[in-house]
Amino acid sequence: MAKREALKELQTRLAVRLQAARSEGVSGSSWLAVQSGGRQLLLPLSQSGEIFPWSGVQSVPYTQPWFLGVANLRGALAGVVDLAALLGTPVARSEQALAESSVLALNAGLEVNAALLVDRLAGLRGQDAFTASEPRGEDEAPYFGSIYIDAQGLRWQEIDLQALAQHPAFLSISA
Repeated sequence: MAKREALKELQTRLAVRLQAARSEGVSGSSWLAVQSGGRQLLLPLSQSGEIFPWSGVQSVPYTQPWFLGVANLRGALAGVVDLAALLGTPVARSEQALAESSVLALNAGLEVNAALLVDRLAGLRGQDAFTASEPRGEDEAPYFGSIYIDAQGLRWQEIDLQALAQHPAFLSISA
């Protein structure tokens, strides 16, 4: 129960900071840092939407394994995508792990009613949080951005949510 309360508190703080960052006009080089499937990912703040606790989804038959189903997020139906599975790292999650996960809605400006299941929120990051960067590999999907390396040597992969939302694989959920 204490973990659930701490998660709710973190989500509330992040939501407030996200809103403040948007209203202050933070540049596109600021990210929401998340972990999913053992990977560290950076999602642009300008393309990210509201963060919700995991509350389950209504499954949809005959869809890709990474498409978990649809959820009611503040009165709007959104397709929920397991980000780790979509990126090629399927994860078996227990009910406990799902209860500690979060659902991140894509920004309404992207015009896609979709949300991403992530394992853990890791806070906000700016360019100054990293000591080095590398360009994405030539054979990587177009929604992968640069790789940023922090002071601890962790590699953070940037994901362009707009490019992801327009990618044919993301838009084709049928199995």
